[in-house]
Amino acid sequence: MPVSASPTRRLAAVGAVIALVVAVIAIAVAVGSSVEGDRDTGRTGTPQAAASTAPQEDPAQQKMFDDLAKRTIRREDGDPLAIGKKDAPVVLVEYADYQCSFCGRFTRETQPALIKKFVDKGTLRIEFRNFTVFGADSERAARASWAAGQQGKFWQLHDELYAKTRKGAALAEDKIVDMARSSGVDDIEKFRADMKGADAERALKKDQDEGYQLGVQSTPSFLVNGRPVAGAQPQEVFAQAIEDAAARAKHGPAAKGSDK
Repeated sequence: MPVSASPTRRLAAVGAVIALVVAVIAIAVAVGSSVEGDRDTGRTGTPQAAASTAPQEDPAQQKMFDDLAKRTIRREDGDPLAIGKKDAPVVLVEYADYQCSFCGRFTRETQPALIKKFVDKGTLRIEFRNFTVFGADSERAARASWAAGQQGKFWQLHDELYAKTRKGAALAEDKIVDMARSSGVDDIEKFRADMKGADAERALKKDQDEGYQLGVQSTPSFLVNGRPVAGAQPQEVFAQAIEDAAARAKHGPAAKGSDK
């Protein structure tokens, strides 16, 4: 009787494949893109990353992306780092750093339109992952956003952190606390404790480890139902990826969440 591969081995296999996909996309992003720092990826000159979201896929490729979606989409009840219906047919997973200028561009210029066009209509759910690549200041901001989420204010502080490019001293603890207050966080004492607590550390490690397993090397990086989109692409690239994913979801099993 054949023995099924262990979850760890299956995840490693999927991770190896997606790492290759991400590497190929990263090369496309590097050509003709603006890069701030060595891990902050911007918009490509042409929407080459959208190629991975095109409807024409062979069965093996489709299975790979569907398997990836099942292992990365969480659909957790009450997830403060998610917006949109839990059972939305399309889930966009974003890996981002709060010092990443292109992550901020996506938040300011693209995400509001996606929320209006797809999230509000029940088609899309967005799940945010803290993937820090710029050091201690980024980690402090990530912990703060998670802590704000414990009081139902994750997205408010998230948007405030990305309202403009903030680096270094602009993300000092006192500055972040001021932003938390202006974002509607009421219990600042709890906020500070949550920000520095073990639960925040575990949550960030979970997100970071997931990104590493997938081969994520730069921010922002996105998965749309398991299909990679690299960098802060134009709004129309994301819209097309979401529409394609929604069309596929009508004809196949939608990812119901991780089986890790």
